[in-house]
Amino acid sequence: MYSPASRILSVGSVRQDVTVAIGALQLVHGPGEPQPFTHLTVPNADMYRSVLRTFARAKERFIVHLRPEDVAAELRIDADEQLTLALEQLVTWGNLRADVDTSRVTTVEDFRRKRCLYQLTGAGQAAEQAIAFYEEAIARRGQLQSVALADIADRLRSLRALAADHDPDPAKVHLLLLSVAERFSSLADNAQAFMSALRRAIDFSDGDVDGFLAYKERLIDYINRFIADLANSGAQIAVLLSELEGVGHDRLLELAARREAADAVPEGRDAAESLARAEKQALDAWRNRWRGLDDWFTSRDAGHPSQARLLRQAAVTAIKQLIDMVGLLNERRSGRSDRSADFRALARWFAEAPDDEAAHRLWRAAFGLCPARHLSVTDQTADAWRDLPAGTTWRDAPPIHISPQLRRTGAYERRGKPSQVRDRSGERDLLRRQAEREAAETAAARRRLCTAGPTLLSDLGMLDLQAFRLFLALLGDALAVRAPGDTEVKTVTSDGTLEIRLSLVPDGGTATIRTPDGTLTGPEHIIEISDLAP
Repeated sequence: MYSPASRILSVGSVRQDVTVAIGALQLVHGPGEPQPFTHLTVPNADMYRSVLRTFARAKERFIVHLRPEDVAAELRIDADEQLTLALEQLVTWGNLRADVDTSRVTTVEDFRRKRCLYQLTGAGQAAEQAIAFYEEAIARRGQLQSVALADIADRLRSLRALAADHDPDPAKVHLLLLSVAERFSSLADNAQAFMSALRRAIDFSDGDVDGFLAYKERLIDYINRFIADLANSGAQIAVLLSELEGVGHDRLLELAARREAADAVPEGRDAAESLARAEKQALDAWRNRWRGLDDWFTSRDAGHPSQARLLRQAAVTAIKQLIDMVGLLNERRSGRSDRSADFRALARWFAEAPDDEAAHRLWRAAFGLCPARHLSVTDQTADAWRDLPAGTTWRDAPPIHISPQLRRTGAYERRGKPSQVRDRSGERDLLRRQAEREAAETAAARRRLCTAGPTLLSDLGMLDLQAFRLFLALLGDALAVRAPGDTEVKTVTSDGTLEIRLSLVPDGGTATIRTPDGTLTGPEHIIEISDLAP
């Protein structure tokens, strides 16, 4: 089952990606230094990951030390020697620290038996945080956050009200700016992740076709709703940003920067200079965030559209691609031949060729790539070919004389003046007249075939060659979409200008269609051809 907001693509295990991404970190450590990522690339990596996740969850519950039996209880396994060896190995790599457990010593034998309390080291905890962050980033499924747009607009209105105050509260200003920055960062990151995942979903060729067709309508509605919210809220946010810049937004940024710098650690001997440097760094950071927010919602000119506008365009393009993909999938499911099926059939013919000569003949017939013996046609040859009929074969046409230098080196440069540019206005006029004649014949054939209502095939009468070719094309389209067992079918030509309805007449006998070249016979049908062109 697909979900538009959170299940665009399924994300598998990322342990191999983690190994590739952070395996290089092992190279920076010298002998004897912690190797907290080694457990990812060794046998029994699943065991080590389960143990370390147990310690990470315990730390979230404010439990620092764990005994082997505590780890075994969490993992629901036995506290055997294998678990003890795993804990000791993690201590060797620097993920855990072992302290002697003397809290339950009651006898001399207990004192001599090795008992340890284990806890995460600083390096081990940092490694767990890095792996968790990487897994979360890889497994993130983006979403289009319409609520974030409303939240940003609401915070900006509050900032506008504070900006109108002569002495605004620095705490309120700082908290509002932090909220705007957080919501905007989440909006931008999730939108980028969503569009990337959506492009990967659109580009798939094989997969759960039924699931894709089932969720595409909800996905299109989801994107359409976000596009509408982005257009409305985005315009409001752009206006609010413009108004804040008009009343002096930089003063609000200075208040937030001054409040952040108050917690900075003093550096050097001059505390005032250290504070001023911290304020400047914080102010530069806030100005950069404000610039990113402004660029995201405000278009400067036609050459620099806002990121919100680009996101709307990308979403509209994604909808078009989704519709095209659905049409392609429906066409495949209807049984029509596609290019991949054609190539598979061609490959089967090549495999069934009796010998190499037959395979070469099939190659020339399928692709028409015969070896070329010349690189150009000379003027003398073109003059000799000018009056030849179009159906003249290469064998019967006048030959072309090839320079020995051309055959030997592959290049030939004729000396002397360049050839005159030939006037081809006569040929263009001939092609124009031919195109007009073919268009008129096609229009006449369309008028000849269009019926006033349901008509028997046998009542079509005599068809000329042009009308008969068009009739065969329409008949082929109708029969291609008819499923086994159907007696009635309706379809439209690929250009959408003709509609054909075809119904089998039970016990109707045989219909005969006469043409100048002969007759076509087949089962009797009722046919209706309508012209949809304006």
